[in-house]
Amino acid sequence: MKILIVEDEKPLAESVKALLEKQGFEAECVYDGLSGLEYARSGGYDLLILDVMLPGLDGRAVAERVRAGRCGTPILMLTALSGVDDRVAGLDAGADYYLAKPFDSRELLACVNALLRRQGGQVDELALGNTALELGSCTLVCGEKTVQLSAKEFEVMRFLLSAKNGISSKEAILAKVWGHDSNAVENHVEVYVGFLRKKLASIGSNLRIEAVRRLGYRLEAEE
Repeated sequence: MKILIVEDEKPLAESVKALLEKQGFEAECVYDGLSGLEYARSGGYDLLILDVMLPGLDGRAVAERVRAGRCGTPILMLTALSGVDDRVAGLDAGADYYLAKPFDSRELLACVNALLRRQGGQVDELALGNTALELGSCTLVCGEKTVQLSAKEFEVMRFLLSAKNGISSKEAILAKVWGHDSNAVENHVEVYVGFLRKKLASIGSNLRIEAVRRLGYRLEAEE
């Protein structure tokens, strides 16, 4: 699970990042509202942790624009503004939960886990057609046949399955699997999609990774 932290207090951002990584999450930090909006719009995150008082664009505006783009990623809003009106404004902007500073690390982790559970983020497998992806073992299963995936193959396959028959752009896959700071290019996505097609065929899967011209990829289950 990948989490974006948008917080201009760098020591706090880094401490939250370290806390989440210790729990097995993948976390990334940005330090201003405009960068937070750009990263959030990539669709590469399972949760956004968003401060309210940000330079460039405040957290409420970021949340509103994320929601205006029909992005359903859960948003946990952090702020020192803890009055009722502030909490209501944050929730109205699109936040799913509002956590006041200073907060206990245990409360933060409880909020993170609750939001991820709410959207079905913590499951043992993802399935479509006659095929399942076992998250714990990074294995594709079709009937009695299985095939092990590499780390990158697993992340690409998980992203495609999570899209629920929707189209996943190459840009979104790059951001999710390789990260914004990577030197990877769209050809990397094409190569790993090729690997996955061969592995799906090897176990008799009825899943097909269809290329949608100029848009990306979509998983389809053949009858």
